[in-house]
Amino acid sequence: MASEEELFANIDALLAEEPQLPPPAERARLREAAGITQARLAAALKTTTQTVKNYENGRSEPKSPRLEAYQRLLKGWAAKYPAHGTPAAPAAPMAPAAAPQPVTPETFTGPAVPEATAPASVEAPAAPERPVRPAGRPATSRRPAAKKATKPAVDPRFPHGPLAVLDGDGSAYGVDGIVLDCPATTIPELVEWTLRESGLGAPKLNRYGKDSDPLIVLTAAAAVKLGLPERLEGHEQRRSLRLPEDHPVVKQVTKAKWQLTQRGFGPWARIYRKAQGRERQCVQLAILSWDALDERSWPGVAEMEPADIARVLGVYAQRVITPRGSTAVSGLELMTALRPPTKPERDEETGNWISAYNPGSLGTEPMDPAPPEATAEHPVVVQSGWTGGFLNEEAYQWVRSVDSLSDEECMMPFAVGLDLNTAFLAAAARLVVGLSAPDHFHAPKFNPKIPGSWLVDLSHIELDPRLPSPFTPDGTRPTGPAWYQTHTVAYAQELGYDVHPIEAYLRRETGAYLDPWHDRLKNAYVDTLADLGVTKDLDDRAFLAAMEQHKQVDPALAAVLAAIKATVKGGVGKLRERPQGRHYKEGERWPALERPTWRPDIRAAVISKARVNMHRKLNNMAKMTGLFPLAVLSDCVVYPSPGASPLDFLPYAASGKPQPGGFRLGPTPGLAKLEGVQPMLWAVELMEKGLNPARHIKGGDAVLDEGE
Repeated sequence: MASEEELFANIDALLAEEPQLPPPAERARLREAAGITQARLAAALKTTTQTVKNYENGRSEPKSPRLEAYQRLLKGWAAKYPAHGTPAAPAAPMAPAAAPQPVTPETFTGPAVPEATAPASVEAPAAPERPVRPAGRPATSRRPAAKKATKPAVDPRFPHGPLAVLDGDGSAYGVDGIVLDCPATTIPELVEWTLRESGLGAPKLNRYGKDSDPLIVLTAAAAVKLGLPERLEGHEQRRSLRLPEDHPVVKQVTKAKWQLTQRGFGPWARIYRKAQGRERQCVQLAILSWDALDERSWPGVAEMEPADIARVLGVYAQRVITPRGSTAVSGLELMTALRPPTKPERDEETGNWISAYNPGSLGTEPMDPAPPEATAEHPVVVQSGWTGGFLNEEAYQWVRSVDSLSDEECMMPFAVGLDLNTAFLAAAARLVVGLSAPDHFHAPKFNPKIPGSWLVDLSHIELDPRLPSPFTPDGTRPTGPAWYQTHTVAYAQELGYDVHPIEAYLRRETGAYLDPWHDRLKNAYVDTLADLGVTKDLDDRAFLAAMEQHKQVDPALAAVLAAIKATVKGGVGKLRERPQGRHYKEGERWPALERPTWRPDIRAAVISKARVNMHRKLNNMAKMTGLFPLAVLSDCVVYPSPGASPLDFLPYAASGKPQPGGFRLGPTPGLAKLEGVQPMLWAVELMEKGLNPARHIKGGDAVLDEGE
């Protein structure tokens, strides 16, 4: 006779087992008896129609929490629609379902998923859609209740949003809490599932563009399950590492007649086949444990739970673009997505539709720069033997001479750092750049409306030594003729000086190529800041208070904001990507040169305008307040201050409104925020050592990365 203890142990073991489902054929019978289509059931379970088909033909089984919800639904149907010959069981009251985990309303949304209405005779599944987190791991995506945002319309071709994060148990976490079941056990199977069954992707951003390919992000467990190493090891930077061509996974991809792009199977791998008609066949992969999400651009995201990673990347995809690589790569891809190089056009002779140049774009062919716009290793320079110098349009890295500090300045108690919000993005607004190849001119008359590079002598211009020179990145006075971008020369004219170019490389066809790029990223930045409580209607005191707390409001959205800023700087830097790798030889062409978006002249135009904008504000501040900066690093400037707040030295009118022309606080690109405060004595000690206090306040430099 079994003891009570043994019986209870057996019962506990049964209770601990996963819920048992009826056979696949019975699942289909019950659904049909209830008059519910597979599509309607899929919508109720927040999965795909193909996944429901798999449940009903035995190809796959649901996982928690969908398993419990599906079982509850089938039990309800079984009580109402018993199998033939089986008497209907009396309706027994259902046990109360466990209360779902509270999900706080979110003020941002990704692509919406249609909500299904459960049939009147069936209770809606009560299991929570978001997986319950293990104890001890705090949620990273909870936020205070806020007003409900309007969801964008759903493209019926991509009902489940732009991307999913695949975990080792086959759960693919998408936007808005959706969880898909992915049965793939190899990379080729994953690609097929993504294209055929997942419902992932995003519509094009321009009528002449292309739809965004679906993105699958692999956790470390998912990567190992699919046959990939958990980590890529090697002497090179991890982002440059690739699987060798003889790796089993690469062989699987090739055997299945899929292809890899030239960058191979690395942290961001693209797998594709030739497009069939208008339908692209391409999937973007990102492997988390291979450092696909750089901590500098995506702070803390790689350590989040899969559902939270999907949330962060989903917001970025909705507001910017589906990630296609580093934020620098995504920034460059966004330019092309918003300004496609071609458009369909009917051939007048044949009547057929052909691919024609899209006005305002950079076209499909790469364009060599003028020699002074190139880099020293560029073939244009090496093969021509060019020795005439180069553009040096870079961001400010300037420290004021300690000898120029007055006693009054040294007695100030604080050094306050101001940072311009996305200064390079603000410079891209209404920026006219060249669209055609450069033409060479001798002794041209300067025209501030023509983009290009001008050889001019600005060394005769004498400005206040307490301000950096607007003509050089280090703020020193020019010593003779040098190459400058149009905005730099135009600013010399604005200051009242005559300019007489010696020669120039100018472009005849021009346009505001970056305008749509600026508009989309500006909206993304402003909207994300607003979700974090930093809105345009705040006064300066409320703005400073909101900025002090915004990263703690929602770490996930704070990561989106960081990624947007990195997209701006990385995208501009990528316009002049330098050669990479140990095997490169000077004078050879490198892969980036084959892109129409390898345009160092456009990069120079953005930086020149941003630096001129900074100097204009510095000059106006000196005129309005008598204050001069201690140091400037790119978009960050440090001022001596009588108090620990920018409110203690920024210029305000008698009405309390900020004076135009100088630095103003606010969340819009080009306006300023408080970057940090340090004692004035600390700043002076750094300056005496030749160090830049702005770099230490900012926590690093702001050089535009050209190598991602």
